[in-house]
Amino acid sequence: MDNLPNTWEDWISNFTEWQDRVGYNREWMGDFDLSIQFDWDRAGDVIEFGDYAGRAKWERSLQVPHQSMRDALVSMITVQGDTEFASVEQQRHLLASAPTDYDRYAAARIMAEEQRHGWQMAYLLMTYFGQQGRREAQKLLERNAQDGDRLLGAFNRPMPHWLDFFCYTMFVDRDGKFQLGMLSTSAFKPLAASMGPMLKEESFHLGTGSNGLRRVIKAGVIPLDMLQKFFNKWVSTAHDLFGVDASSSAHWSYVWGVKGRWDERKKLEAGIEVDKEVLNEEARGHYHTEIVAEVGKLNGYLPEGSAPLIVPHENFNRAIGAFKRQRFTIEGVAFEGSDEEWDAYIEAALPTAADEELLKELFKQEWVANKPMSARQIASGIGAKV
Repeated sequence: MDNLPNTWEDWISNFTEWQDRVGYNREWMGDFDLSIQFDWDRAGDVIEFGDYAGRAKWERSLQVPHQSMRDALVSMITVQGDTEFASVEQQRHLLASAPTDYDRYAAARIMAEEQRHGWQMAYLLMTYFGQQGRREAQKLLERNAQDGDRLLGAFNRPMPHWLDFFCYTMFVDRDGKFQLGMLSTSAFKPLAASMGPMLKEESFHLGTGSNGLRRVIKAGVIPLDMLQKFFNKWVSTAHDLFGVDASSSAHWSYVWGVKGRWDERKKLEAGIEVDKEVLNEEARGHYHTEIVAEVGKLNGYLPEGSAPLIVPHENFNRAIGAFKRQRFTIEGVAFEGSDEEWDAYIEAALPTAADEELLKELFKQEWVANKPMSARQIASGIGAKV
């Protein structure tokens, strides 16, 4: 690795080369500030869970008791940063086909914020983890979603159009919210302190998805059965992102205090006991409950008499875990039919090549209800020079 950065300034130089390589024009950021942000107060001073609970949070990597724990932190920070840069690589081309000026602004802002999140994770690696961290920070800029070598499969998937983007920001970015929330109580204080600002920015990403889908429904151009197929596609992808059901890495991350449960502080206050054997499954359950509620809100905008949109069951279309490649319907019922019947079922449940061809025609219409931009959004210049 010839260009391994030795200083933060070296990494920034490599970062601008990455932007150029993936075709990201820095002018698209407008006045957005790529800065390192910490919320030290929200991070807290005392380790909140695990075997080291009650001790002072670690402010330097050498304070972390064991190398295996430091390795786990490096892995978590690396994966988080990897997803941020991957999202830009997946979405960059969409700016040229935004259905409205507001959508172009929203996508450009999301990509700017994703870069800041990746920048923040690289800063942690560069600042706190020595040669190992510098190596991983550089590799964040060398993997590429378009080459299929990002660390998590969902972040290598093509995102050819805006219906994918709205579903992605609604469902996959919401997984990101849960991951950031579980890291927000980490015993490693710089990581915990990074999460508050990132979560604030992440909320805009989720709002873009829910707002976009609401406007799709209001426009009434995309058939609801097709919209359901894209829900099925991206929800099942998001379910996988929580990891295998019984994860030893999640178990030890909790024991070591480096990654907590969703709403860890509320659970501690309520005296809710932890089951370290099913931490990923617990988080996936919270996520599923939340998206059911969000889709319920979308159903309030459907034409009268329409069949409601639904959230597919956690067992449907899974690529990892106990239900990997097993046949379950979107309702979670084991499928008992033949191979041919299963193929027909999947064709009816997930987007097909024919659906994609139809979408190309539908996208020529006003398929998303317009949303005016605010004066502040216009003044920011974000996305204006696409």
